[in-house]
Amino acid sequence: MGTLQLKDKKMKKKNSTSIYIHCFLILVSITMLVPFVWMFLTSFKSITESTQVSPFVIFPSKWDPRAYTRVVAYINFALLYKNTFLMILFRIICAIITASMAGYALGRLKFKGRNLVFGLVLTQMMVPSQIFIIPQYVMISKIGMTNTIFALVYPGLVTAFGTFLMRQNYMTLPKDIEEAAKLDGLSIGKIFLLIMAPLTKSSMIALSIFTALFGYKDLMWPLIVNTRKESLVLSSALAKMQGQYTTNYPELMAASFISCIPMVVLYIIFQRKFIAGIATTGGKL
Repeated sequence: MGTLQLKDKKMKKKNSTSIYIHCFLILVSITMLVPFVWMFLTSFKSITESTQVSPFVIFPSKWDPRAYTRVVAYINFALLYKNTFLMILFRIICAIITASMAGYALGRLKFKGRNLVFGLVLTQMMVPSQIFIIPQYVMISKIGMTNTIFALVYPGLVTAFGTFLMRQNYMTLPKDIEEAAKLDGLSIGKIFLLIMAPLTKSSMIALSIFTALFGYKDLMWPLIVNTRKESLVLSSALAKMQGQYTTNYPELMAASFISCIPMVVLYIIFQRKFIAGIATTGGKL
Protein backbone atom coordinates (compact mmCIF):
# COMPACT_ATOMS: atom_id res chain seq x y z
CA MET A 1 0.00 0.00 0.00
CA GLY A 2 2.83 2.36 0.81
CA THR A 3 4.38 1.82 -2.62
CA LEU A 4 1.06 2.51 -4.37
CA GLN A 5 0.55 5.71 -2.39
CA LEU A 6 4.07 6.84 -3.26
CA LYS A 7 3.42 6.16 -6.95
CA ASP A 8 0.13 8.05 -6.78
CA LYS A 9 1.87 11.03 -5.19
CA LYS A 10 4.55 11.00 -7.89
CA MET A 11 1.92 10.82 -10.64
CA LYS A 12 -0.07 13.69 -9.11
CA LYS A 13 3.08 15.77 -8.76
CA LYS A 14 4.06 14.99 -12.35
CA ASN A 15 0.58 15.86 -13.64
CA SER A 16 0.48 19.12 -11.68
CA THR A 17 3.92 20.07 -12.98
CA SER A 18 2.80 19.29 -16.53
CA ILE A 19 -0.28 21.47 -16.07
CA TYR A 20 1.82 24.40 -14.83
CA ILE A 21 4.23 24.03 -17.76
CA HIS A 22 1.39 23.93 -20.29
CA CYS A 23 -0.28 26.98 -18.70
CA PHE A 24 3.00 28.87 -18.89
CA LEU A 25 3.53 27.90 -22.53
CA ILE A 26 -0.04 28.93 -23.39
CA LEU A 27 0.53 32.34 -21.80
CA VAL A 28 3.78 32.76 -23.73
CA SER A 29 2.03 31.78 -26.97
CA ILE A 30 -0.76 34.29 -26.34
CA THR A 31 1.81 36.99 -25.62
CA MET A 32 3.56 36.26 -28.92
CA LEU A 33 0.26 36.35 -30.83
CA VAL A 34 -0.84 39.70 -29.38
CA PRO A 35 1.14 41.86 -31.89
CA PHE A 36 -0.30 39.95 -34.85
CA VAL A 37 -3.85 40.20 -33.49
CA TRP A 38 -3.33 43.91 -32.82
CA MET A 39 -2.03 44.40 -36.38
CA PHE A 40 -5.08 42.63 -37.82
CA LEU A 41 -7.54 44.63 -35.69
CA THR A 42 -5.82 47.94 -36.43
CA SER A 43 -6.15 47.34 -40.15
CA PHE A 44 -9.95 47.61 -39.76
CA LYS A 45 -9.91 50.73 -37.59
CA SER A 46 -10.15 54.35 -38.62
CA ILE A 47 -7.08 56.57 -38.49
CA THR A 48 -8.39 58.24 -35.33
CA GLU A 49 -8.96 54.93 -33.55
CA SER A 50 -5.58 53.56 -34.64
CA THR A 51 -3.73 56.48 -33.03
CA GLN A 52 -5.61 56.48 -29.72
CA VAL A 53 -3.40 55.97 -26.68
CA SER A 54 -6.09 54.21 -24.63
CA PRO A 55 -5.21 50.50 -24.35
CA PHE A 56 -8.89 49.64 -23.86
CA VAL A 57 -9.75 50.43 -27.49
CA ILE A 58 -8.98 46.99 -28.84
CA PHE A 59 -11.73 46.23 -31.33
CA PRO A 60 -12.73 48.75 -33.99
CA SER A 61 -16.06 50.50 -33.39
CA LYS A 62 -16.86 49.91 -37.07
CA TRP A 63 -15.11 47.26 -39.14
CA ASP A 64 -13.84 49.11 -42.19
CA PRO A 65 -12.07 46.97 -44.84
CA ARG A 66 -11.29 49.92 -47.12
CA ALA A 67 -7.65 49.96 -45.97
CA TYR A 68 -7.15 46.65 -47.78
CA THR A 69 -8.78 47.86 -50.99
CA ARG A 70 -6.73 51.07 -51.00
CA VAL A 71 -3.49 49.23 -50.30
CA VAL A 72 -4.09 46.66 -53.02
CA ALA A 73 -4.99 49.47 -55.43
CA TYR A 74 -1.82 51.56 -55.13
CA ILE A 75 0.77 48.92 -54.14
CA ASN A 76 1.91 46.43 -56.74
CA PHE A 77 2.02 43.37 -54.48
CA ALA A 78 2.62 41.08 -57.45
CA LEU A 79 5.93 42.83 -58.21
CA LEU A 80 6.90 42.96 -54.54
CA TYR A 81 6.13 39.26 -54.09
CA LYS A 82 8.13 38.48 -57.22
CA ASN A 83 11.23 40.41 -56.08
CA THR A 84 10.99 38.97 -52.58
CA PHE A 85 10.47 35.43 -53.88
CA LEU A 86 13.47 35.65 -56.23
CA MET A 87 15.66 37.06 -53.47
CA ILE A 88 14.65 34.28 -51.08
CA LEU A 89 14.94 31.56 -53.72
CA PHE A 90 18.49 32.47 -54.74
CA ARG A 91 19.54 32.98 -51.13
CA ILE A 92 18.23 29.53 -50.25
CA ILE A 93 20.05 27.91 -53.18
CA CYS A 94 23.33 29.64 -52.31
CA ALA A 95 22.94 28.89 -48.59
CA ILE A 96 22.28 25.17 -49.15
CA ILE A 97 25.19 24.75 -51.56
CA THR A 98 27.84 26.68 -49.62
CA ALA A 99 26.68 25.69 -46.11
CA SER A 100 26.44 21.99 -47.02
CA MET A 101 29.95 21.87 -48.45
CA ALA A 102 31.47 23.95 -45.67
CA GLY A 103 29.54 22.07 -42.98
CA TYR A 104 30.66 18.71 -44.36
CA ALA A 105 34.30 19.83 -44.52
CA LEU A 106 34.27 21.24 -40.98
CA GLY A 107 32.28 18.37 -39.50
CA ARG A 108 33.68 15.27 -41.21
CA LEU A 109 37.05 16.02 -42.80
CA LYS A 110 40.29 16.37 -40.87
CA PHE A 111 42.70 19.03 -42.08
CA LYS A 112 45.08 21.55 -40.57
CA GLY A 113 43.41 24.73 -39.40
CA ARG A 114 39.92 23.21 -39.24
CA ASN A 115 39.25 24.52 -35.74
CA LEU A 116 40.61 27.93 -36.70
CA VAL A 117 38.27 28.11 -39.70
CA PHE A 118 35.31 27.06 -37.58
CA GLY A 119 36.30 29.67 -35.00
CA LEU A 120 36.18 32.33 -37.72
CA VAL A 121 32.71 31.13 -38.68
CA LEU A 122 31.55 31.45 -35.07
CA THR A 123 33.16 34.89 -34.86
CA GLN A 124 31.18 36.04 -37.87
CA MET A 125 27.99 34.87 -36.16
CA MET A 126 28.86 36.92 -33.07
CA VAL A 127 29.59 40.13 -34.98
CA PRO A 128 26.59 42.36 -35.86
CA SER A 129 25.74 42.07 -39.53
CA GLN A 130 25.44 45.86 -39.84
CA ILE A 131 29.21 46.30 -39.89
CA PHE A 132 29.37 44.46 -43.23
CA ILE A 133 26.88 46.79 -44.95
CA ILE A 134 29.36 49.48 -46.04
CA PRO A 135 31.98 47.15 -47.62
CA GLN A 136 29.23 45.08 -49.24
CA TYR A 137 27.58 48.18 -50.68
CA VAL A 138 30.92 49.46 -51.99
CA MET A 139 31.53 46.14 -53.75
CA ILE A 140 28.04 46.07 -55.27
CA SER A 141 28.34 49.71 -56.35
CA LYS A 142 31.77 49.18 -57.93
CA ILE A 143 30.46 46.41 -60.19
CA GLY A 144 27.32 48.40 -61.05
CA MET A 145 24.82 45.91 -59.66
CA THR A 146 22.68 48.17 -57.48
CA ASN A 147 18.90 47.95 -57.94
CA THR A 148 19.12 44.32 -59.05
CA ILE A 149 18.13 40.96 -57.63
CA PHE A 150 21.82 40.05 -57.37
CA ALA A 151 22.33 42.98 -55.00
CA LEU A 152 19.62 41.60 -52.72
CA VAL A 153 21.10 38.09 -52.83
CA TYR A 154 24.73 39.17 -52.35
CA PRO A 155 24.84 39.13 -48.50
CA GLY A 156 23.35 35.63 -48.50
CA LEU A 157 25.86 34.00 -50.86
CA VAL A 158 27.62 32.52 -47.83
CA THR A 159 25.97 32.01 -44.44
CA ALA A 160 27.86 31.44 -41.20
CA PHE A 161 24.72 30.29 -39.42
CA GLY A 162 23.99 27.76 -42.17
CA THR A 163 27.54 26.44 -41.97
CA PHE A 164 27.18 25.95 -38.23
CA LEU A 165 23.77 24.30 -38.64
CA MET A 166 24.94 21.84 -41.29
CA ARG A 167 28.16 21.06 -39.44
CA GLN A 168 26.21 20.06 -36.35
CA ASN A 169 24.02 17.76 -38.43
CA TYR A 170 26.94 16.11 -40.24
CA MET A 171 28.62 15.42 -36.90
CA THR A 172 25.62 13.39 -35.74
CA LEU A 173 25.84 10.95 -38.67
CA PRO A 174 27.53 7.58 -37.96
CA LYS A 175 31.08 7.12 -39.24
CA ASP A 176 30.34 3.59 -40.45
CA ILE A 177 28.48 4.92 -43.50
CA GLU A 178 31.45 7.00 -44.58
CA GLU A 179 33.94 4.21 -43.97
CA ALA A 180 31.86 1.75 -45.98
CA ALA A 181 31.73 4.21 -48.88
CA LYS A 182 35.51 4.63 -48.78
CA LEU A 183 35.95 0.85 -48.89
CA ASP A 184 33.80 0.80 -52.02
CA GLY A 185 36.26 3.22 -53.64
CA LEU A 186 34.16 6.37 -53.63
CA SER A 187 35.94 9.72 -53.61
CA ILE A 188 35.23 12.45 -51.07
CA GLY A 189 33.10 14.32 -53.59
CA LYS A 190 30.92 11.30 -54.37
CA ILE A 191 30.59 10.43 -50.68
CA PHE A 192 29.34 13.94 -50.02
CA LEU A 193 26.96 14.16 -53.00
CA LEU A 194 25.59 10.62 -53.10
CA ILE A 195 25.57 9.52 -49.45
CA MET A 196 26.10 12.23 -46.84
CA ALA A 197 24.16 15.15 -48.32
CA PRO A 198 20.90 13.19 -48.83
CA LEU A 199 20.99 12.24 -45.13
CA THR A 200 20.76 15.90 -44.10
CA LYS A 201 17.51 16.77 -45.87
CA SER A 202 15.82 17.80 -42.63
CA SER A 203 18.57 20.28 -41.81
CA MET A 204 18.53 21.58 -45.38
CA ILE A 205 14.82 22.25 -45.09
CA ALA A 206 15.33 23.92 -41.71
CA LEU A 207 18.13 26.04 -43.20
CA SER A 208 15.85 26.95 -46.12
CA ILE A 209 13.13 28.10 -43.72
CA PHE A 210 15.61 30.09 -41.63
CA THR A 211 17.10 31.67 -44.76
CA ALA A 212 13.63 32.54 -46.03
CA LEU A 213 12.69 34.13 -42.69
CA PHE A 214 15.94 36.08 -42.44
CA GLY A 215 15.61 37.30 -46.03
CA TYR A 216 11.91 38.10 -45.66
CA LYS A 217 12.46 40.36 -42.64
CA ASP A 218 15.71 41.92 -43.89
CA LEU A 219 15.10 45.66 -44.05
CA MET A 220 18.28 47.73 -43.90
CA TRP A 221 20.12 46.11 -46.82
CA PRO A 222 17.19 46.26 -49.32
CA LEU A 223 16.55 49.89 -48.36
CA ILE A 224 20.17 50.82 -49.03
CA VAL A 225 21.02 48.82 -52.12
CA ASN A 226 17.70 49.01 -54.02
CA THR A 227 16.01 52.41 -54.22
CA ARG A 228 13.98 52.15 -57.42
CA LYS A 229 10.28 51.42 -57.10
CA GLU A 230 10.42 48.43 -59.46
CA SER A 231 13.21 46.75 -57.46
CA LEU A 232 11.75 47.02 -53.96
CA VAL A 233 10.88 44.03 -51.79
CA LEU A 234 8.06 43.75 -49.27
CA SER A 235 10.04 44.92 -46.24
CA SER A 236 11.43 48.04 -47.90
CA ALA A 237 8.07 48.87 -49.52
CA LEU A 238 6.37 48.71 -46.10
CA ALA A 239 9.06 50.94 -44.61
CA LYS A 240 8.41 53.56 -47.28
CA MET A 241 4.74 53.71 -46.27
CA GLN A 242 5.74 55.49 -43.06
CA GLY A 243 5.61 59.24 -43.57
CA GLN A 244 7.88 61.80 -41.96
CA TYR A 245 5.05 63.54 -40.11
CA THR A 246 1.97 61.33 -40.46
CA THR A 247 1.37 57.64 -41.10
CA ASN A 248 -1.82 55.93 -42.17
CA TYR A 249 -1.63 53.07 -39.67
CA PRO A 250 -4.69 51.12 -40.89
CA GLU A 251 -3.20 50.93 -44.39
CA LEU A 252 0.24 50.11 -43.01
CA MET A 253 -1.20 47.31 -40.88
CA ALA A 254 -3.26 46.01 -43.79
CA ALA A 255 -0.18 45.87 -46.02
CA SER A 256 1.81 44.23 -43.22
CA PHE A 257 -0.87 41.59 -42.72
CA ILE A 258 -0.91 40.78 -46.44
CA SER A 259 2.89 40.55 -46.39
CA CYS A 260 2.87 38.08 -43.46
CA ILE A 261 0.62 35.55 -45.15
CA PRO A 262 3.32 33.73 -47.23
CA MET A 263 5.60 33.19 -44.22
CA VAL A 264 2.74 31.86 -42.10
CA VAL A 265 1.75 29.43 -44.85
CA LEU A 266 5.39 28.39 -45.31
CA TYR A 267 5.81 27.62 -41.62
CA ILE A 268 2.53 25.67 -41.43
CA ILE A 269 3.56 23.50 -44.38
CA PHE A 270 7.12 22.79 -43.19
CA GLN A 271 6.56 22.90 -39.44
CA ARG A 272 7.59 19.29 -38.80
CA LYS A 273 10.67 19.53 -40.99
CA PHE A 274 11.60 22.78 -39.28
CA ILE A 275 11.43 21.24 -35.79
CA ALA A 276 13.23 18.08 -36.95
CA GLY A 277 16.04 20.12 -38.46
CA ILE A 278 16.53 22.10 -35.26
CA ALA A 279 16.48 18.93 -33.14
CA THR A 280 19.44 17.52 -35.07
CA THR A 281 21.72 20.47 -34.25
CA GLY A 282 22.36 19.50 -30.65
CA GLY A 283 25.59 17.62 -31.29
CA LYS A 284 28.94 18.39 -29.72
CA LEU A 285 30.87 21.41 -30.96
